[in-house]
Amino acid sequence: MTRKIAIQGELGSYSHEACRNARPGFEVLPCRTFEDAIDAVRGGNADQAMLPVENSTYGRVADIHRLLPHSGLHIVDEAFVRVHINLLVVPGATLEDVQEAHSHLVLLPQCAGFLREHSIRGRVSPDNARAAREVAERGDIHHAALASELAGEIYGLDVKARHIEDEGNNTTRFVIMSPELDTSRRGAHGMITSFVFQVRNIPAALYKAMGGFATNGVNMTKLESYMVDGSFTATQFYADIDGHPDDANVQLALDELAYFTTNIEILGVFPADNGRF
Repeated sequence: MTRKIAIQGELGSYSHEACRNARPGFEVLPCRTFEDAIDAVRGGNADQAMLPVENSTYGRVADIHRLLPHSGLHIVDEAFVRVHINLLVVPGATLEDVQEAHSHLVLLPQCAGFLREHSIRGRVSPDNARAAREVAERGDIHHAALASELAGEIYGLDVKARHIEDEGNNTTRFVIMSPELDTSRRGAHGMITSFVFQVRNIPAALYKAMGGFATNGVNMTKLESYMVDGSFTATQFYADIDGHPDDANVQLALDELAYFTTNIEILGVFPADNGRF
């Protein structure tokens, strides 16, 4: 039986591209929202979920860190996709024919220079792959989509201009979520441990909690904060560290963290993808 992996968005999205690269044997299950993708795994309709968590140009993906701790799922892998934006047109259209280009709100500013140079108006679509599908369905030479080459392949569009993004290193990081926590040591580039925690309401609690990682030589590659339940006084932190929970120095650092926190939840233990190097 073919295993399934859920994504937010339509076929041809960058999430789909991440699945093709990291889970080539899986059938991709498109979902309307991130919550729907998570629910697909929790409900047994998919085996895993591919979720974007941050972008090198625009930072973290909205709402993802709020969803992860309560998802009931665990991070088992990470994947990186170099976001190449392409101008996709209906067969037979020329660059001069294009008057409007449709894509997600986040993608449009990333190729503002190209659009300005060719006097093309940007139009917002809920999803870049959906924009490609709708351009194909419309069949109008004056309308194009800004999306992946994969979207052009799926919806029968021609790539009229490749890699038109303004930034030369735009990359999105994805995490692969599964119902079961996998703590086995695997991969060729070391292990990453992801967790969330809330500090105790005492002076300098965060400073003291972080001290254990420094004194034990544990490299913290990410630390982000976000409010809990809309409260300005309740803050939760999301962190990634290099290492495995069974490593002696990581154990010591987590023990010290526990002393200054009200709770710690391990979200995942997974191999570092070579896309981060």
